[in-house]
Amino acid sequence: MKKQISGFSKLSKIEKIDWVTNTYFNDPQKAKNTLRDYWNSNIEIQNKHDEFIENTLSNFYIPLGVAPNFIINGKNYTLPMAIEESSVVAAAANAAKYWSSRGGFKSKVLGIEKVGQIHFLFNGKKNNLVSFFNQHKKLLHKSCEKISTNMNNRGGGILSIDLVDKTFDIITYFQISVTFNTVDSMGANYINSCLEKMAFSLKKFAKQYEGFTQNEKELEIIMSIMSNYVPNCLVKSWVKCSVDDLNDNENISPKQFADKFIQAVNIANKEPYRAVTHNKGIMNGVDALALATGNDFRAIEAGVHSYASKDGVYKSLSSAYIKNNVFNLEITLPISIGTVGGLTKLHPLVNWSLNLLNNPNSRELMEIISVAGLAQNFAAIRSLITSGIQKGHMKMHLLNILNQLNATKSQKIKALEHFKNNIVNFNNVRNFLKI
Repeated sequence: MKKQISGFSKLSKIEKIDWVTNTYFNDPQKAKNTLRDYWNSNIEIQNKHDEFIENTLSNFYIPLGVAPNFIINGKNYTLPMAIEESSVVAAAANAAKYWSSRGGFKSKVLGIEKVGQIHFLFNGKKNNLVSFFNQHKKLLHKSCEKISTNMNNRGGGILSIDLVDKTFDIITYFQISVTFNTVDSMGANYINSCLEKMAFSLKKFAKQYEGFTQNEKELEIIMSIMSNYVPNCLVKSWVKCSVDDLNDNENISPKQFADKFIQAVNIANKEPYRAVTHNKGIMNGVDALALATGNDFRAIEAGVHSYASKDGVYKSLSSAYIKNNVFNLEITLPISIGTVGGLTKLHPLVNWSLNLLNNPNSRELMEIISVAGLAQNFAAIRSLITSGIQKGHMKMHLLNILNQLNATKSQKIKALEHFKNNIVNFNNVRNFLKI
């Protein structure tokens, strides 16, 4: 059967579903029913979802849960978390409860600078380019005045414009590096609009510049695009308490707990194989909260993992130490997010999540998201150095196994009781159900 099609995007939603299901599924009607089962019964909401992306066929649901009892900078929060992985929300809630009696979480934004770049080739004398740039720098900034009007009115805009010589990497390669403050928006559209306008102006100014040779006038713009690496858009979060207050486990003393915890973080700081999983646990919290608030978690992931490699080796994003008999756990993350624009007003659950957080501005949300990552980090290491990660994780995963094995309601009740004191894995659950 031919699987290529022309004009697919012009088909109606029903026509697209018909073509996909008839072309790729042995039981087209069953495939259609699955898609329709996940349509929203509210036509207005479904129409909004259909317009978020191209070629929409249905909705892909993941659970939205909440983790209560967070104290962040002295304020009480319940965090919305959108994630499919078992035990993440429970771990966050447990960490929140643990630290709520030990002073809570502290969080502070260290910087809000975002970066965009115009990448271009210049086959000429560097001194000529430097003179040209210095003479036209203010004009490049001015070329974005109309684009920047609203952003400037909100207290943001272009912060700096610099010429960067990259010829040691690629022959004739230079950059115009631009930094921005996008206030409460993530700012991708604003930044990219400014960069493209500057690139157009750069090309025009170069052709008119008398200090260039004819060859130098033809500098070549390769691309203009924002960067998701934001090492100067940082937020730091931390918890601390007396070592003696780390006393919630009868099988390990507070000092032993602190020492093992610190060694676990040190291992992640030196061993990349461990660091990747260590940081993945942090991102469980960061991504879940970013997704719930309508932010681009892929951009955050890319920026965070680049930051973890900033010293040339992939390392832990968190640090732990004892000072004056006080246990400290800290994390510093580059997080570029927004609380206006995008889906913040369009997606009802995103709007609901922001309302739950008392409608934070972008700096406040950066602090909250960072705390979610720190809470996950604490919960994961706490499990690893005491009971082991699988005990808690598999308990939470039990319902997934039971559903996969089509357990009845009464079987689920009995299984949940049985596995309070027994090891959870697929075979043990199947044997319990006598399948």
